[in-house]
Amino acid sequence: MRAEIESLAAFDAHIRANGTLAGAIVKAMDLRGRGEVLGRVEVHNSFFLGCRLKHRDATALAERGATVFPRLPQVPFDAYRPSLYAAEDLYAGLETDGYAHTKDAVVYAWTLRERSRLLDAGVAQALHDHFMTDALNDLVPDPRAAIGVMGGHTVGRGTPEFAETAHLGRRLAEAGHLVLTGGGPGAMEAANLGASLRGSAADVDAACAHLAAVPSFTPDVGVWVRAAFEVKRRWDCSRPNVGVPTWFYGHEPPNVFGTGISKYFDNALREDILLRLCGAGVIYVPGRAGTTQEIFQALTRNYYASRSDAVMPMILVGRDYWQRELPAWPLVAALASGRLMEAHVHLVDSMDEALEILEPVAVSV
Repeated sequence: MRAEIESLAAFDAHIRANGTLAGAIVKAMDLRGRGEVLGRVEVHNSFFLGCRLKHRDATALAERGATVFPRLPQVPFDAYRPSLYAAEDLYAGLETDGYAHTKDAVVYAWTLRERSRLLDAGVAQALHDHFMTDALNDLVPDPRAAIGVMGGHTVGRGTPEFAETAHLGRRLAEAGHLVLTGGGPGAMEAANLGASLRGSAADVDAACAHLAAVPSFTPDVGVWVRAAFEVKRRWDCSRPNVGVPTWFYGHEPPNVFGTGISKYFDNALREDILLRLCGAGVIYVPGRAGTTQEIFQALTRNYYASRSDAVMPMILVGRDYWQRELPAWPLVAALASGRLMEAHVHLVDSMDEALEILEPVAVSV
């Protein structure tokens, strides 16, 4: 295993313990005061990612077998970010400057410009997404306790569907599951809210009622986000759960209730990682195109599974919705017929039925 070094304290400790940096990955730190150390230790096959280095040190490292990646300061994000985002990172400056000046909005606006299509920008986005995946894998070392809740971004605060999904998130978290969602508004926000809130069912109802005053992120994202931060100040929303949004759908702002937010540029990669980590299964509440894509992306993985323990349980909630309004279920059932996954795909009417199907959590996260 390569050692991953993400702070100066860890850098110094690694040198004291090992006397070498050979094979190590050194991430995004200021090493301009460590020139003497860099000059005397072995650095063959090491990687220096976005570090501040004196020019002579960077040149010498490359000559001695290290790979030095530049800091890429021309992009509005940290390409080598070592951890997931917090909501406060993405929405910093909201109160003073408005949503348009937050990191979330600035990065999304940048993705819409031609500059974001250039080679160095593409490399920076790919590196960023790699480190998002790295941090997400660290947070979910064993996917067997992680469960996904997928659903539409148009589910409004104040609706019965929003409250039901929030209670589903709470009950999943209470049962020991780590809840993962697509990280956006609507049903995703509801599930993250319920999973994060350390309190009673009545507390979830009260939080939902507070949010109902701002039912949608349109027309004003800032007002929508402020209402959510008010909920976080009034209730303890610290229970671990994850949102995995994307700047590909940057017009849908990330909700603030994921205690870890893994925001991607590449939506295809984001979808694949999100579904791969949901080892305990995925619950699908009503949604449209994005939710349907997630159904069939998971279904494809299950269709080609060679072992039953590799099949991801799939639970579609809402018989009438998935059979008539958006009839995905007939195709799901047809593809599942006779395959290993047949016993693991379910169509139910209620959240209670969905919860009854799930296996008890056997591992901790």
